[in-house]
Amino acid sequence: MQMKRSFILFTGLLLAPLFFLVSCNKGKTSTGAETHLCPMHPQVVQEGPGSCPICGMDLVPAGKSSGNKELMLSESQIQLANIQTLKISSGNFTTGKVLSARLVPDPGLRHQVSSRFAGRIEQLYVKETGFQVKKGQPLFSIYSEELLSLQQDYILQLKQAAAFPGEKIYKTLALAAADKLRLYGYSNAQIGQLAKDPKASPLITVYAPASGVVTELSSSEGQYLAEGSPIMSIDDLSSLWVEAELYPGETAGIKPGSELNVSVNGFPELEQTVRATFVAPQMNSSSQITLLRAPLKSHGQLQAGMQATVSVLTSKTGNAVSLPLDAVIRDERGARVWVKTGAHTFAPRKVSTGQEDEQHILITSGLEGVKEVVSSGAYLLHSEYELKYPAAPAGRLP
Repeated sequence: MQMKRSFILFTGLLLAPLFFLVSCNKGKTSTGAETHLCPMHPQVVQEGPGSCPICGMDLVPAGKSSGNKELMLSESQIQLANIQTLKISSGNFTTGKVLSARLVPDPGLRHQVSSRFAGRIEQLYVKETGFQVKKGQPLFSIYSEELLSLQQDYILQLKQAAAFPGEKIYKTLALAAADKLRLYGYSNAQIGQLAKDPKASPLITVYAPASGVVTELSSSEGQYLAEGSPIMSIDDLSSLWVEAELYPGETAGIKPGSELNVSVNGFPELEQTVRATFVAPQMNSSSQITLLRAPLKSHGQLQAGMQATVSVLTSKTGNAVSLPLDAVIRDERGARVWVKTGAHTFAPRKVSTGQEDEQHILITSGLEGVKEVVSSGAYLLHSEYELKYPAAPAGRLP
């Protein structure tokens, strides 16, 4: 046993100089040539310079590759990975919210047609909703004994005024009878016709008070109506409301007067910039949403019920640097971008980010001295970097 231990100690003393020589010549072969490897494929190693048989890149000395935390790509690799860069510049950066919305009729442009007296509908000239009517167009005729009595009273007052031209009282009574007919829906033309042809009739034709579309029909022919009964609704659709729903976290910065950009699905050419006229002061207790409304011109093409998208500007930052969202890699370790450090050479850089919209994100720090960053293909570079330098991931670099 003592002889065996002596043999092992003697062998170790003989091999110690050999290990020292190997460690001193690390990176060199027995012939003295320096070891080279591929920056993209570290498994490719050979003596002296050359080209990688996989990607065709020039091999670099092993010592330089191990200390350089960058990626060098060939022209073909850049094209295949669709690596694109953009130059850093500053400008105005705006953020906003994109809301789903719908078009609804403007209640302020709705005309409710109702019966001003009790009677029976003899004929409906508009028998279905969606019918376009013009102001002064006949809508329906109604039979009313009350109306017949009013006409007879007006005719009587006209006859008395004609019989006693010197008595002002009869003229005053005739004017009062005419005003009562107007209150019941008689037009000036109908009153004038009754004065020329004093024939009382229990039928009266009711005309459209405004132009628009019949959106609601509440009565039918032959139906008896009480005074004030609704008959139909006419909506002027030359202007609509765009109505969007806001959740609690979306109400900040939005108030009456806020500028909105409205795009109606299927009509991109009718995109409009409007201002909000109404923001509900309280939320719906059941849905926890509040309503945002703004007027919108229909241009004769838009209709109530259409879906729309509303973009709301919430903030504006001047002299700011922003990048496309795809250019920034974000995870639990922070945010990083890839910067171009040389010809076909890229390196990761930690950055601090701020507000963002649907396409861009604000960069608040980390790009000092950087002239060009990767705008497309950053995730491919990041994946390759993690594979090449697993011990020093990009997120841990300064």
